[in-house]
Parts: sequence; C-alpha cells; structure tokens
Amino acid sequence: MKKKTVFHGVLTATISCLLLTGCSKTEPPDSGQIEAVATIGMIADLVGVIGGEHVAVHGLMGPGVDPHLYKATPSDVLALQRADIIFYNGLHLEAKMGELFEKMGQTRMTVAVTRNIPETMLLSPAEFEGLHDPHVWFDVTLWKQAAGEIAAALVEKDPEHAEIFNTNAAHYLAKLDELHNYVTEQALRVPEGQRMLVTAHDAFNYFGKRYGFEVVGLQGISTEAEAGTRDVQNLVNLIVDRKIQAIFVESSVPIRNIQAVQEAVQAKGWNVAVGGELFSDAMGDAGTFEGTYIGMVTHNIDTIASALLGSARHE
Repeated sequence: MKKKTVFHGVLTATISCLLLTGCSKTEPPDSGQIEAVATIGMIADLVGVIGGEHVAVHGLMGPGVDPHLYKATPSDVLALQRADIIFYNGLHLEAKMGELFEKMGQTRMTVAVTRNIPETMLLSPAEFEGLHDPHVWFDVTLWKQAAGEIAAALVEKDPEHAEIFNTNAAHYLAKLDELHNYVTEQALRVPEGQRMLVTAHDAFNYFGKRYGFEVVGLQGISTEAEAGTRDVQNLVNLIVDRKIQAIFVESSVPIRNIQAVQEAVQAKGWNVAVGGELFSDAMGDAGTFEGTYIGMVTHNIDTIASALLGSARHE
C-alpha cells in the first residue's frame, strides 16, 4: 500500500452512514459544555487545557494506539454524531477520515489544527509522494500554532467564554515556550556528531530539523509498510559505520523490527543499546505526566539525550 495513505482508518458502515444521511448531528444530553472530538491524544490534550471546564473532550485514539492503523469503535461513532466541534490534525494524517470531517463541516464546526501553518515550514519527504509530513507536534514552535487554532475555534463556538479560552491559551503558550527552551538545552548536551535518532518509523523529522538531529526511521513515515530486508541491512550498516550509541522503540509501534536491527548490529561486532521507549503517534497513559503533550515531549528528549550520551549503557 502506498505510504501516502498514512492513517489506515477503516471506516465502518456506521461512519459511512453519517455521509449518506448528511452527517446529521445527534444531540447529547445538555451539559452546558461544548462537545468536542479530537483525533490524536496530543490534540485532545490541547483542547482540554484550553477549553477547561467548558469543553467535554472525547479523544478517538488513546495511549499506545497507532493512528496509522486506527479503526473506529462504536463509542467513537457516537461521539462524532454528537460533536459540536471536531478537531483533527490534517496534512493527510487522517486520510479518509479527514475527507469525512470536511463533509461533516456542513453541519458542525470541523478544524484541522495545522491548517494555517505556512507551507514553507512543512516538510515533504520524497517517500511521502508529494504530501507533507503530518507529525508537526514534534516541533514545539509549530505546535504553538495548533494551540492558537484551537483557541480561536473555541472562541468562535462559544464567545461567551472567550476570555477564559484566551487566558488558558496564553498560559499554555508560555509553558510551550519553556518546553521549547528545555528541549533545545537538552539537545545541545549531545555532541553534534552523536545527534542521530534511529527509531521504528520516521515520525521525528520535525524534531530533527528544529533541534539538530539526523533522523532515520526504519519504516519511513507510515507504519503501514513493513521494513524489508534491504531496509534493515542498510540501517545496520549505518549504525555500525557511524558507531551509533543507541536506537529507540516507540510506544505505538511493535518492537520486533528494532530488536532485529539490534541483533544484526551485534552480529557485526557493534553493541548498540535500545535507548528506551519514545512516544511518537500516541502519548502515555491518562493521568500520568507522559499522558500530556508537555510530558510526552519532555520524556522523549530526556530519554534521547541520556541514551546518546551513553549514560543508559552504564547504569
């Protein structure tokens, strides 16, 4: 399957019926809150922080869920039917679901949170067949723009609470500035020649560009395509030649391919560590620090810096 079909969401018959019936809205019990649906956890987190008590958020994809392989559940379908507003990433992350959201925009507000990021700031790897890399959340400065989109949409939807939404957004944007500075500082701890990030799939290009890392993903941008023998061998040779200290697994991607790479590297006489687990397309468990966007990014940079500096190999 072509890699540009990134979000392999299988549309159930019930979701398809939303289109056939004109995407009519099913009214939930009146709670006085905006009923919002967000696709990925990073967006749901933003909506919850900015909306506060005035927004009820239903996230479609929870911890450990690979959005490239997502399948809608009955509760997801019901949430979509009841939604006052739908937030999604855009940039073809949601593929066919994105088309559905655009059509549902005839009866309710739908917002692609990346829609106003300048095209000059988007990455378009050749293997992505003319489309943009959707993983913009790994550049904190770009994710600030997503926060602004969400705040503006909530203000438009519920102008009565505009001051609260704008205040919440301003406070959060300040925290994102602090996060960006922290990631930058941690990245600079790693000598430039050691800043190579090898992961299961190529979700970290924006991170690499912003924070100075060379990024290699075994499966490319989409997790749909299995890594072939040649892909594995090329990566193994790169790790051995460059004497890379650590490679990383991802919470939403099976570990087996990275383990195969590690074993093949060891067979060539170089001992590369699995430096830890990174969050890529999904955050950590709800109620934990890693279950927030800020916690997810903090965990990632701490794990990366520690492993590439070699401390993970000497504990």
